[in-house]
Amino acid sequence: MPVGIGLKHATERDVVAIAKLRVAVAHHLTERFGPGHWSSAGTENGVRLDLRRPGLFVARRGRRIIASLRLASQKPWAIDATYFTPTRAPLYLTNMAVQPDLQRTGVGRACLDDAVRIARRWPAEAIRLDAYDAEAGAGGFYERCGFREVGRVIYRSVPLIYYELLI
Repeated sequence: MPVGIGLKHATERDVVAIAKLRVAVAHHLTERFGPGHWSSAGTENGVRLDLRRPGLFVARRGRRIIASLRLASQKPWAIDATYFTPTRAPLYLTNMAVQPDLQRTGVGRACLDDAVRIARRWPAEAIRLDAYDAEAGAGGFYERCGFREVGRVIYRSVPLIYYELLI
């Protein structure tokens, strides 16, 4: 990871900062690509819900939270597992966010590298995720980080691309 960055488990003290991070990312995407499903930023209560289950991580630069993501063994509602390589122990990556001013600086890639390290220790056999099938989606980023596209779906009117990384 870039100097001074590493994923650590989030705590209750991080809730407000994670919620602000998610709002900043949603606002940035909306400014750049116009309104869409990515415009929904979530709330502190949503972060608290993520925190109640294991797998919410943050990356810091000093005291500032610069990125966050969630790894979970429970399949999210928007993912159809039939599109993915069968594995006994997949993890699902959700709610990845990097401070807009630090995007395209290696922070996101470093977070994914650390997520793979965490997944290997879990132990997991794959990381699965979905990305918006739109200009605002992060599919190209995930592909550059080694994930491969395994399917395209429309879930509740939202076009999605499924990606996986076997580990």
